[in-house]
Amino acid sequence: MAYFVTGATGFIGRFLVAELLENREGPIYCLCRAGSIDKLDALKARLGDEDRVVPVVGDLSKPRLGVDEAEIEKLSGTIEHFFHLAAIYDLTADADSQRAANVDGTRHALQLAEAVDAKHFHQVSSIAAAGLYRGVFTEDMFDEAQDVEHNPYYLTKHESEKVVRTEAKVPWRVYRPGVVVGHSKTGEIDKIDGPYYFFKTMQRVRGVLPAWLRGIGVEGGEINIVPVDYVAKAMDYIAHQPGLDGRAFHLTDPEPLTVGGLFKAIAKAAKAPQPTVNVDARALDALPLRFATTVSRLPGARQLTDLALAELGIPRESFAYLTYPTHFDSSKTRAVLHGSGIEVPPLNSYIQALWDYWERAYSPDRRKDKQLARAIKGKTVMITGASSGIGRATALRVGAAGGRVLLVARGVEALEETRHEIEDLGGVAFVHRCDLADMSDIERMAKEVLQEHGRVDVLVNNAGRSIRRSIALSYDRFHDFERTMQLNYFGPVRLILSVLPIMRQVSPDGRKGGHIINVSSIGVQTNIPRFSAYVASKAALDAFSRCISSEIIDDGVHITTIYMPLVRTPMIAPTKMYDRFPTMSPAEAADMICKAMIRKPKSVGTTMGNAGALAYQVAPRGVDVILNAGYKLFPDSHAARGGKDTKKDEPSTESVAFAHILRGVHW
Repeated sequence: MAYFVTGATGFIGRFLVAELLENREGPIYCLCRAGSIDKLDALKARLGDEDRVVPVVGDLSKPRLGVDEAEIEKLSGTIEHFFHLAAIYDLTADADSQRAANVDGTRHALQLAEAVDAKHFHQVSSIAAAGLYRGVFTEDMFDEAQDVEHNPYYLTKHESEKVVRTEAKVPWRVYRPGVVVGHSKTGEIDKIDGPYYFFKTMQRVRGVLPAWLRGIGVEGGEINIVPVDYVAKAMDYIAHQPGLDGRAFHLTDPEPLTVGGLFKAIAKAAKAPQPTVNVDARALDALPLRFATTVSRLPGARQLTDLALAELGIPRESFAYLTYPTHFDSSKTRAVLHGSGIEVPPLNSYIQALWDYWERAYSPDRRKDKQLARAIKGKTVMITGASSGIGRATALRVGAAGGRVLLVARGVEALEETRHEIEDLGGVAFVHRCDLADMSDIERMAKEVLQEHGRVDVLVNNAGRSIRRSIALSYDRFHDFERTMQLNYFGPVRLILSVLPIMRQVSPDGRKGGHIINVSSIGVQTNIPRFSAYVASKAALDAFSRCISSEIIDDGVHITTIYMPLVRTPMIAPTKMYDRFPTMSPAEAADMICKAMIRKPKSVGTTMGNAGALAYQVAPRGVDVILNAGYKLFPDSHAARGGKDTKKDEPSTESVAFAHILRGVHW
């Protein structure tokens, strides 16, 4: 069984090819222009299969996709499934370009499929083929589409599907995905469109307003969003089920969010203020046409609007979705997928992954990475705990900025995923497995690293463990203090002792010096209750670092301690109370570490942490009184209480307010 795929290097295409490689057998022929074979080579390298992915030189704009006769003869009779994904998926593209790619391109793909005697033709259409249909649009509907002329994208998606339905001589199936966003696990995307247009605005709102503030939002129609991995898996599965030719399949969310729900989800992921009341944008449709026209004709009105939208990176065309009138029924598709394990995850379950990927790869703040690139380009940066959370986010930033990243943690599989993500961003990374609580394993790993890479220029001691338990519940748990000290103090010290001698020496290429970054805790500054084991271990590393700093400064080695506030990572996930607390995202925490790489300060802290440290110096007894009030407000965890009385895990209104006042402190 062989496959032919157009648009294989596109967003959906590369995930579909990955599914075919994993689940099917036989070669996968991929159309590419003569000047774009390097993109296919990059895809092959990413997927790790150089043999089964075969380039076919052609052009979407030419009859039979411009594939020469010799190639057609070679492919004839071998193609079981012909997937046509190549198209323009862009509301803002001009009409002629969209018609050439979407309508003419589909016709040319059909011609080639017929020429090679393909057994099945699979076209990736879009829900845009329904135009602005008012009501429920089913998978059996097509001619019922309304107002497709509203936008060239709607029109060309409708007409390209019509080409398949009326002109195909090959058995066909059509797939209509919703608005396709990033991977539900990694958040990976390859361009900004759809809901991503509003991420920049949300980031700016977060920068000027506190997250606890509530206000007025915008409501509207449904926005049907699906992650790219669902689309690829569903297409692969449906394509291989018998008896489904001549049908369209809605790859859509059966319970989509409204515009208001989407904005609230983005705001939550961004740690920005969330609306409590939404004004329904559909009410604007009831305004008299004369009034709307008059407003639009006010002097400078359109120019000011265009200027504001350009500044925010929002195309005017995207506002059509504020009052989108269509609900897409996908019951027949879900019936086909039943039992396969393939279903649409709810957007709220993966919106954080989408935000985090956008923030580190596409956020305007990434302009700061030019400074980071100058600071670490070509340097070897070791990051412990790089398999998730802060370590993973930092590794991705460093890899994208040109550092050679050494990924260290126990979980090899998760480290390999991080390595692949870094390589997708154009970076270089290496995996070094290590149990950082095992001193002999650290010594083994350090020797391995120095043999393979020569030296470590920047060491980020990020891996750690936290124990939240009051002293009253710790009298018979000395092992908690031992285990925490083992990973948080002895582990980093053992690693520093292994890489520091090389940092202090002049290398053959003339390099000398280095940078050690210790991820500590805001608790060291604020002396918070219930964290005596955790804070003591972090404070020990802090004291060790201060003592050796004066010994190594003339060798060009700098040590930075970062007093990290509460960050939403897997480490705090077991404490459900934190779900309602203000937290920093892993991407924001990575930003603190990356800034430290640039400036090499002695310490980095938040305003709250620094204020807490100063207050303890000035009035330690007064601070104790305040902290005691917090101690009484927050209960011990469910685990610390031995699984008793789970109702106590719920924070009170007073405790949530206290946590917001002392933002970033983990109680």
